[in-house]
Amino acid sequence: SQKISRVSQLSGIMSDAKTTQPNAMESTEEKPVHLPCNHSTISGNEYIYWYQQIPSQGPEYMIHGLKDNVTDRKATLIVAVARESSTLILPRVTLGDAGVYYCILIEGKGDENLP
Repeated sequence: SQKISRVSQLSGIMSDAKTTQPNAMESTEEKPVHLPCNHSTISGNEYIYWYQQIPSQGPEYMIHGLKDNVTDRKATLIVAVARESSTLILPRVTLGDAGVYYCILIEGKGDENLP
């Protein structure tokens, strides 16, 4: 099994993100892993962004959403109906996925996609 650890804030991109995440998660290779994030104070125009940081590398954007579920080639973002929480699903993790996963809130305008 492998350890996938995460922290709640990505300094420099969002300095006061009001999110909470578990300190660590474990998963078995080739199995899906669900990474939860709570953000009960989210406002209506804040997008939920997820970043992945592999050891000795910088943070890399993964996926983001506002209120609808989003799926891309690497992950699925499930947003709760009231937007008080979200879950990042990695469908088949490998040892290469071990790292830090950041859930942050970024204010947006309309439907624009921020980097």
